[in-house]
Amino acid sequence: MSEPVDVLAVFTPNEGEFFRVKLALEIAVERVVEEPGCIRYEITDAAEDRIVLTEQWESTELLDLHLTGPAVQDLGESLSALLARPPEVTRSDKHA
Repeated sequence: MSEPVDVLAVFTPNEGEFFRVKLALEIAVERVVEEPGCIRYEITDAAEDRIVLTEQWESTELLDLHLTGPAVQDLGESLSALLARPPEVTRSDKHA
């Protein structure tokens, strides 16, 4: 297993969609915090023009498992028409 991985994801809602994006993320947080390897998964900043999600995972392998899991798939579907652009995601490991 690898070292813990930090992830920062910035979501930019379409105009007027802030609350729907925030709600979708809050629902995802409730599900994801129960996933194996999740150390931290929370909204750390929320303003009308952006919402920041901060994550920490025990390993790259467990993060990769999360990224293919149902919570992420459902979140992607929920946000598909609500975002001005794809989320900006940065990770602390070499797979960024």
